[in-house]
Amino acid sequence: MAGTLFKGCAAVVTDPSLPHGVMRDVDLLTDGPAIHAIGPDLSATLLPAGTDVIDARGWFLYPGLVNTHHHFFQTFVRNRADLDWTKLSVIEWLDLIYPIFSRLTEDCFYHSSLTAMAELIKHGCTTAFDHQYNFPRAAGKRIVDRQFQAAERLGMRFHAGRGGNTLPKSEGSTIPDAMLETTDEFIADCARLIDSYHDAAPFSMRQVVVSPCQPVNCYRETFEQSVALARDKGVFLHTHVGEGESPFIAARHGMRTVDYLEEIGFVGPDTFYAHCWELTDAELRQLAASGTGVSHCPEPVYLVGAEVTDIPAMAAHGVRLGLGCDGSASNDNSNLMHCIHSAYMLQCLVAARRSHPVPEPRDFLAYATTGGADLLGRRDIGRLAPGLAADLFAIDTRRMDYVGTRHDPASLLAKVGVGMPTDLTMINGRIVWAKGEFPGLDEAEMAAEAEAALATLDL
Repeated sequence: MAGTLFKGCAAVVTDPSLPHGVMRDVDLLTDGPAIHAIGPDLSATLLPAGTDVIDARGWFLYPGLVNTHHHFFQTFVRNRADLDWTKLSVIEWLDLIYPIFSRLTEDCFYHSSLTAMAELIKHGCTTAFDHQYNFPRAAGKRIVDRQFQAAERLGMRFHAGRGGNTLPKSEGSTIPDAMLETTDEFIADCARLIDSYHDAAPFSMRQVVVSPCQPVNCYRETFEQSVALARDKGVFLHTHVGEGESPFIAARHGMRTVDYLEEIGFVGPDTFYAHCWELTDAELRQLAASGTGVSHCPEPVYLVGAEVTDIPAMAAHGVRLGLGCDGSASNDNSNLMHCIHSAYMLQCLVAARRSHPVPEPRDFLAYATTGGADLLGRRDIGRLAPGLAADLFAIDTRRMDYVGTRHDPASLLAKVGVGMPTDLTMINGRIVWAKGEFPGLDEAEMAAEAEAALATLDL
């Protein structure tokens, strides 16, 4: 793979977690999948043969965003007024929507994944974790395999969360029988996927995370065996925590969710939870002490309406933080860049009620880059530096939208927000989106294929 020289960048945000992680008026040179150099006038040196040169004057370059929680299959139930959950609890809403999810076909999972990843890429996301917990019996067991196919088609760096539900509705879960698996089925397919796809090497494009859906919808043995498998295979763990289920877990097991998972061993630096908006201060300290991370999904908070996740407290206690879109049934888009702005504004809204100050705007970009890389155990992404993966996106700031904002590139996404697709997105040194197109792919054709798959369902 030849390299690319981004010539004359107005700014390169190298590491948003650092107060001075911005370089001005520099070039950035890639070589194959990696960043080779960042500095002034790199074109004065001898460039490798075949290097493409891009005029990047006026461009801000950012590390590629890392999405740490999503449900791609829900892309096919977006913008549905009949599924509005603003008047329901999370558990009541799941009772309503799970029967619809149980009717999806294998092709639906492929095309909904392609749709979600395409939107993510357009808005600067270069690594996506998806929590695929829906395995209808009629759709078979090759759903995650098809997701890897979709990721390869687009050039997305993909971490597959193989989820599952094992507790029947008759025993207190919200899962229809058509979506149930046994613990043995779930663990066996996790092992198959790890053996078939998981790549722990630098610049890996495929990894697998053992991700039972949520404690309220699984037997205890499912979580125990998940821990055993993940630790044996050296992969990460993920689940939903702290989104309204703790009273149900307490009634069933005599303790809230965080204590329950800690007792099982489903905690640690190789583990991250989604949501956590209902956790107590003591529970946040537990997460920090164990090194367990949190994927904060800000946009569903608008719909829940009861709690705004206490990000200032999490940050103050040292909880490892990333950002996620969450599923389109509770967000309706796959735009992680928009989530950076939402996350910051939500915290400002409730700042007067918090014990800790709102983190700096650039910190929210850090959650979506360095923080997300940390949650996924990646040391090769999340920042722009020589030797790291060439995962980045570019915004041309020579537009009216950015007049008066260009003095602080690291805060731009959180404070101002970016309301349009990127000018370019690169993953592993390959340009996967530029000038409003996916190079080598026909977006209209992909959209028509997805619509045709959706039309096969009676939704």
